[in-house]
Amino acid sequence: MPTCEAAQAIVDLFENLKPEDLARLGQYYAPDAYFKDPFNEVRGVPAIQKIFAHMFEQLHEPRFVIADRVVQGRQAFITWRFDFRRKGPATSEVRTIRGATHLLLDEQGRITSHRDYWDAAEELYEKLPVLGALMRWLRRRLSA
Repeated sequence: MPTCEAAQAIVDLFENLKPEDLARLGQYYAPDAYFKDPFNEVRGVPAIQKIFAHMFEQLHEPRFVIADRVVQGRQAFITWRFDFRRKGPATSEVRTIRGATHLLLDEQGRITSHRDYWDAAEELYEKLPVLGALMRWLRRRLSA
């Protein structure tokens, strides 16, 4: 599958991802695919499915919105916004994480490497009540 078509299929998958789609991630990821984000580093489709299943268990209405993509050869770089609400007794406000993903694709257009880049300190930790104050203080102290 040509890389541009594969990249579009992957974008469509992530923008419309639902729990029932996890069973077919093997259509998009090579069997031994590598996945890394600020919290996970795994290999293989079952481990990647587990990460996304955990996302759906922990978050209410998680949604990826793709902003831009660059496709060259067998790689793609995608910038995105991830909107979600935390689950709990009271549904929280919508939170947003902005980041980017670098994908390497095989000859069939399946993902062999998926690496997410986003700042966990800025996007998550700084928004927590106690830890957030410490992280904001640290950022001020370390900035020029």
